[in-house]
Order: sequence, then structure tokens, then C-alpha cells
Amino acid sequence: MKHLFSPEGDAALAATMALQPLLAFDFDGTLAPIVARPEEARVSMAVAWRLDQLARRLPLAIVSGRSVDDVRGRLSFEPSFIIGNHGAEDPLAAPSSAAPAALDGIRARMHPQLHLLDAVGVTVEDKYHSIALHYRLARDRVLALGVIERLLDSPGPGVHVFGGKQVVNIVAANAPDKADAVARLAQRCGARSVIFIGDDLNDEPVFARAEPSWLTVRVGRDDPTSQARFCLESSGEVASMLDRMLGLHEDPALI
Repeated sequence: MKHLFSPEGDAALAATMALQPLLAFDFDGTLAPIVARPEEARVSMAVAWRLDQLARRLPLAIVSGRSVDDVRGRLSFEPSFIIGNHGAEDPLAAPSSAAPAALDGIRARMHPQLHLLDAVGVTVEDKYHSIALHYRLARDRVLALGVIERLLDSPGPGVHVFGGKQVVNIVAANAPDKADAVARLAQRCGARSVIFIGDDLNDEPVFARAEPSWLTVRVGRDDPTSQARFCLESSGEVASMLDRMLGLHEDPALI
């Protein structure tokens, strides 16, 4: 991946901004730095102000693994859309109980093991549309991950399990992912293009299935196999990227 702040990246960003794109952002690790306790994650005032300015000009979405209500409570501005649970929770889509019900078997299997998960430092977060097993705070992360893997051995055909940054996520196999969600949002708002920024495994479907006119950016170089077109070094560069977006939108001569 080439850095977004390069001649090629600058040109791609300018060309995409000229198309009045949908701007879509992951939350943790992208807009908010990764923290030991997920409940402590916050978007800095500097980043929030820039996002607010962009949201007044272009359709802007937050597409997160968190629930919609969780994300909304952490924002000091109003985005056009919030999609939660890795793409499975869309407040504007017709509700369906089929996907969340697919996780009931996992819940039943997990309940007798809650004491063991707690003992090895695993925090269980049930978000209805998905379940997250966090092991970032475990003293022995290898042990904690081993307990999770044994618990989820042969989860069944209706369940999809995937990793993340010190977390294991469980969703229904037929649930929409982030790529489905972003494509649906682009169609919903009539956007000719999309700029999507993410940092984790659950963002890779967007990178992999992006249309040729889309611009995809991964925060961090920790995955050399990522299919994002460009990268940033860390979430600390996000504010500078937002500044460039604002400058390009406010001054058409720069595009």
C-alpha cells in the first residue's frame, strides 16, 4: 500500500472528492484510537469538528463493529448514517430477527463457560446482532484466545467467526458485512463514489470489493496483505486527511 500523503494518493483523493462521494469511516482504530477498555473510546474534539464540517457538505457514514446506539453516544456531531455490528445493523433497513437468532446456539454454549471466560480475562459483549469476545485485558492472551477457540470450535453453518485486534467476533453467516452496508449506503444516497477508511479485519471486505471509482484507505501498515489502495501510518494522521478533504471540497480549483 502506498501512503495516502504521496503524489499518487493526493491525486486519487482529489479525483474522488470531485465526484462528491459518500464518506464512510470505521470507528475504533480509525476515528478513535484503540484503547484497553472499549467503553473508554472517544473521538478527539479536533477530529469531531472536522467530521462535522464534512457532514454538512457530503453524505457521511460511520460503519462500525459497535452497536448503533453505542456509536451515536460517542459522537458530538450528527453523521448522515450510522451502521453497526459490522454491517448487520442498519436502522433504515427492514428489521429481521433471523440473523440475531442464529447466534442463540452460541449463547447457549457460552453461558455455562462464562465463569471460565471471566477467569482468563475474556470480556463478553453481546450486541444482539453480533457477539464480541475481548481478550485485550487478559494477563495471558494466548491462554485466553485458546479458551475462546475451544468454545467456538465447530460453531455451525449459520455462524461466522472472525478475528480482530484482541477480539473474536461472532455474527450470523447470512448477515450483511461492511462491504454490503457501504454499497447499500452509496446507492441510498446516490453517491457516484465512496471514500472508505478502516483499520481492521472486518474492514477488508470493503477494501476487497470496492468499485474502481472508490478510494479505500487502511489506517496502519500492520497487514501487508490488505487490499486497501492507500494507507495512513496511524489514527493520528486522520485529522490531516480530513483537512485535505475539506480543502478540496471548499476550493474546487484544487481538484
